[in-house]
Amino acid sequence: MVTSGGQGKIVLATCGMRAEARRIARAVVGKRLAACVNLVLSPVESIYAWKGRVEITREYLLVMKTTGEQLAELQKEVKRLHSYDVPEFIALPVTEGSTKYLSWLNESVGKPRKKRK
Repeated sequence: MVTSGGQGKIVLATCGMRAEARRIARAVVGKRLAACVNLVLSPVESIYAWKGRVEITREYLLVMKTTGEQLAELQKEVKRLHSYDVPEFIALPVTEGSTKYLSWLNESVGKPRKKRK
């Protein structure tokens, strides 16, 4: 295990529709804003306060892996693609992980690096 130096982030978001969750996941990985997105295919039950009422809704959970450098752009893209007025976007720090995984994460987001000849 190695510490991530505060660079790695796990972002949680939920969507009301599986198709929307897949669309967001493909877009953010395709734009290199996240290295990987796990989509929980079984809906989660969300109980939350909204406009003075307690709501109960089935949603699909996205778990996105990114870096601190890409966090703001990832948030903009999720907001742009999301159907909710206030989409969930919660970022948690990655404090430790395997050296190889954290290296892959850092290489997979942001601008593509030039390949060595």
